[in-house]
Amino acid sequence: MDKEKNKILEVLQELSDKIDHQGHEVSIILSAGHGKRIKSEKSKMLHEIWGMPSVCRVSEAALKGLSSQNQVIVVGKKAIQVARTLGKRKNRIFVFQEEQRGTGDAVKVVIKNDALSSFNGDVYVFPGDMGLLTADTIRRFKKSFNSCAYEMLVMTGIFEGKTEENYYGRIIKSKSNGNEVIEIKEYKDILAMDPTTDYSVIFKDHIEIFKRDELLNIREFNTGVYAFNMEPLKRYIDNITADNVQGEIYITDLIKIFNENGHIVRASRVANNSYVVAFNVKSVLKKMEGTYREMIYERLKDIITIDDADDFFIAEETVQRIIEMDKKFPALDIRIGKGVSIGKNINLNRGLTIGRHSQLTGNVNTGDNVTIGENVILSTYPDQTIEIGNGTNILLGDIIKGNVKLGHNVNIESGVRITGSSENPVIIGNNVLIKGMTYITGSIIEDDLLIVHSILKNMYVEKVYKKNGKIQPVKYILPNPEGLDSISTLKKPQD
Repeated sequence: MDKEKNKILEVLQELSDKIDHQGHEVSIILSAGHGKRIKSEKSKMLHEIWGMPSVCRVSEAALKGLSSQNQVIVVGKKAIQVARTLGKRKNRIFVFQEEQRGTGDAVKVVIKNDALSSFNGDVYVFPGDMGLLTADTIRRFKKSFNSCAYEMLVMTGIFEGKTEENYYGRIIKSKSNGNEVIEIKEYKDILAMDPTTDYSVIFKDHIEIFKRDELLNIREFNTGVYAFNMEPLKRYIDNITADNVQGEIYITDLIKIFNENGHIVRASRVANNSYVVAFNVKSVLKKMEGTYREMIYERLKDIITIDDADDFFIAEETVQRIIEMDKKFPALDIRIGKGVSIGKNINLNRGLTIGRHSQLTGNVNTGDNVTIGENVILSTYPDQTIEIGNGTNILLGDIIKGNVKLGHNVNIESGVRITGSSENPVIIGNNVLIKGMTYITGSIIEDDLLIVHSILKNMYVEKVYKKNGKIQPVKYILPNPEGLDSISTLKKPQD
């Protein structure tokens, strides 16, 4: 175990930078848990939402929302896997939580780390599985924290379903001062209470009394996002105990500790509950993916045509480029079919139509008025590019991979396979028509040619005129057979 731990610490040290102690904010991303209920060998934090691991989404939202590069990633289970996925970044460090003893313990591990010994700004804590959290939501939360004189702020939502389905921690507020938070009571701890006995708590020198059902029916819930002043957080972090049903050290216990020591704790509700959902099971993760799809659709629905709002994928980087194109041109006339998947390095252009279930990944650049039919696959490795000229049509089921350049007004009919390597790209000229079961690898084809039922490997195909002035078509070009010694006619069994 010591050897494994030392390896983890070594990797985390390599990937860590240092905190800027002159900065005003630091974000802590809790990503130590593996997530048993997700039923996967992969860390829960690395499950993707709209093409990006959840912890990466939370990290980016925090950096942008707080306008601070200072960040601490708490890792535990699958520590190296999570850390390497996030990678090294300026003013970001990784901290190892060896035992997953709860959110309070995770924050304690961070606060005790030497990297934060002289940091005195504000601390923001985020769950790594809250992958829908947006920079705007965090920005508003930060503004709320900075606008008033209190030492702790809790981001909250309002549960809209049935009470018995609300497994979130309840926000218990003072009945005399509605926005001051007395404490957060976990759902399981409320269930464990005696229903015949009132729950009483001393708050601001008076007793507040609640019935068990009253607590269960509270709809304002804890999202798991918090803001603190560093000074009281350092002072009281060691006061948290594991006196609860789960036997864990909850960060929420700091609310009661802060109140007992004269500090003010308030709540800040989010505008959209959908953005503060975290996942423990696959079904919730799927719903989050659906929510993100809705967010993307809302951004694009009046710019391009998406045939099925419930079945498409366009990476955010590509979405942003589409939005920038919309600012330059009066109309884009782009149509995306049902089930289409478009990656992050795809540059679309005006007049593009992509048919059902086609997939574009890697580096692909399309010209104007390009048509990509149904079930087409366009893909490259990172150092390769597919270039598609204006007016080109790629029809049903074609597969084009690697370094490939298609000229203008090229027509590639169904059943064609084209592959270009980094050493031997495929270059196809203008006005070329390719038909039938044709395979082209590493070849150059001049303008205006007709290619039919041919296999062209590392060949130069020249435009040749016949005596009648027409261009010689290229048909039925096949390589010499290999392996004939392995083939024989099946013999029928004797009657």
